[in-house]
Amino acid sequence: MKKKSILNWKVALAALAVTLTACGPEIPQPTNSSFETMVVKKTDIELPYKFSAKMKGQNDVTVTPQVSGQLVKICVSEGQQVKKGQALFMIDSRNAQLELEAAQANLQAALAQENSAKLEFESNKNLFDKKIVSSYMLNNSENSYKQAQASVAQSRAAVNRAKVNLGFCTITANVSGIIGEIPVRVGDQVSPMTQLTMLSGNTTMQAEFSVTESVVETMVREGMKASDVDKFIAKLPEVTFVMKNGTEYPHKGRVVSLTGVVNAETGSLTSKVSFPNPDGHLYSGIQGTIVMPMAEKGVILVPQYAVVRLQDKAQVYKVQADSTATAVEVKTEDTGNGKDFIVTSGLNEGDQIVTTGANNVTEGMKVLFKEEKK
Repeated sequence: MKKKSILNWKVALAALAVTLTACGPEIPQPTNSSFETMVVKKTDIELPYKFSAKMKGQNDVTVTPQVSGQLVKICVSEGQQVKKGQALFMIDSRNAQLELEAAQANLQAALAQENSAKLEFESNKNLFDKKIVSSYMLNNSENSYKQAQASVAQSRAAVNRAKVNLGFCTITANVSGIIGEIPVRVGDQVSPMTQLTMLSGNTTMQAEFSVTESVVETMVREGMKASDVDKFIAKLPEVTFVMKNGTEYPHKGRVVSLTGVVNAETGSLTSKVSFPNPDGHLYSGIQGTIVMPMAEKGVILVPQYAVVRLQDKAQVYKVQADSTATAVEVKTEDTGNGKDFIVTSGLNEGDQIVTTGANNVTEGMKVLFKEEKK
């Protein structure tokens, strides 16, 4: 009876062991996962071309006096907004006033002499008709009359010149704009060689920048002639001005000029963009960036993370027919959007490349696997 009981316990333990073995956890089997890939296609994209630019008033004027004299009054201050015709500086006008009065007196004397010469000529003409005086006296009086007339014309010119010089003593603004630095002070002796200030006509501002060599090459490749420059400029899109602090100027500008001569040292063309400045927020001399959106058609666009950098080279991993990866050297251009590159050489439309995880791929590595059934 005792032996039978022990035997039953052994059978039960064996059955329990088999049961535990059958119900134990499954050991995970290794699986291969595919890398993310994409098929290369050509697409159209708008790229933001950026150029360093310096702002300048469309009508920046250097203010200098037309006459010499002592500066007696400064009517404006630096940074002041002025209108066309507004008085800016005043020069001592006493000498100019005296010159005007003297010229007017000389004119009166010339007019009196002209009147006397006229009377004498008319008298001699009547006497000549009556054959009382000779032709010599008639011609002599006629010449005196003409000489008196010339003297009157010269005196009138002297009066006008004196009036102009008197007007030059008050220097006015040629254009509406903002007053720049004023290096002179009241009491200074000034002359036509003295710069009083710079007046920046700021109702319309111009940003001057250099067009890069790549754009020049594009125009040359397209065979643009000098007569086509205006048409080329008219087709250019509106541009944006971004200040140094990153603030974008709210008003758009348009390209208004493009020089026809390439700078031999820089290989670039000088261009100007006109911006409206109704609020006076733009000042002459400020620097910033011109952003010009340019359309690129039929380009190959790839994500930046698909491009692997090896020192000075760039490469992508091209997927072969057997699902293995082959490194292909490519040349790229930045799109400026922080996400994509334009591939200019090394890839063709229809090629399949590795995108996510390209940095973990090695030459000849299998990157695509068939999906297994669970």
